[in-house]
Amino acid sequence: MSDFIRPELLRSLRRWREVIAAALLIALGLWWGVTSFGVLRWLGVAIAICGLALAYAGSQRLRFNPGGGGPGVVTVDEARLVYYGPETGGVADLDLLHRLELDPAAPPGASWVLTMETGEVLTVPVNAEGADRLFDLFARLPGLRSEAVVNALSHRPSDAVTLWQAPPRRLH
Repeated sequence: MSDFIRPELLRSLRRWREVIAAALLIALGLWWGVTSFGVLRWLGVAIAICGLALAYAGSQRLRFNPGGGGPGVVTVDEARLVYYGPETGGVADLDLLHRLELDPAAPPGASWVLTMETGEVLTVPVNAEGADRLFDLFARLPGLRSEAVVNALSHRPSDAVTLWQAPPRRLH
């Protein structure tokens, strides 16, 4: 089947798959909500509302992902990020993350700058292959607003901007 679809279209469909699935869910929910009676009508409304929530989340993820093709490869295994770059690379554990920044002027282009509690710094280009997986990883950070991250990517600031910093640790 994929032989009949142009590779560019297939890549675009894969990129938009969450939004497309949410739109189908909304359509199904609205159809049930309009054409049915009783419990099925309310179930349709609930499905449509869930579809709207999924569409919002999918559109945020879509705006987060610039499309790849940049230098290096990112892999995420639970709470560990590994970046294999052409000149640098490294590992960042989410539990040890102290600060997350977006630096639009970092070579080779806009990059995530992850600073660990130990002072180590890992710089990952936003368009590295697999960098779209960072959206879910960053969403685990307590107090991080996903909308702020997506807005920073959409409206690239001129200087580095801190998107998240670990709260101070309490001594017992």
